[in-house]
Amino acid sequence: MLLRTAIAGDEKAYAAFLGRTASIVRGFARRKIVQGGVDAEDVVQETLLAIHTKRHTWITDAPVLPWIYAIARFKLIDAFRKRGRRVEIEIGEIAETFAQPESETVSDREINRILEGLAPGQRSVVASISIDGRSIIETAETFGMTETAVRVALHRGLRSIAKKFGRS
Repeated sequence: MLLRTAIAGDEKAYAAFLGRTASIVRGFARRKIVQGGVDAEDVVQETLLAIHTKRHTWITDAPVLPWIYAIARFKLIDAFRKRGRRVEIEIGEIAETFAQPESETVSDREINRILEGLAPGQRSVVASISIDGRSIIETAETFGMTETAVRVALHRGLRSIAKKFGRS
């Protein structure tokens, strides 16, 4: 598995993984974009960036393709939202991306405890995106922030959480 090897520090495996992933996402985006207004290459680049920043969230014994497709789907939806279009996806197309039931769950109390350890700005952004499911754009509008500031706060908040759990 290229991603597993890449996460272990193999740069060549990571380059190969990104190349293959770009091809997969490019095909996915081109199939989904039937009318103009959204550039498939923008979706590919946004997806690769998200995969790069979120690669630590991939569960190493889980299949990588559903994880990639889920990220690509969200980036495609974000691209359509930026252009004011509504996106409808057939449930059958994404059924394989649904998370399998987890043997271990986190309670609301544990989530609140984790969030309380963050700076107030980071807490609001992480909760908005990770818990409430808002996009970067929606979060920026809600809190009167730039998209860049939201991304920075999200990254720092998630990094802080990861450090607390020894995953830095």
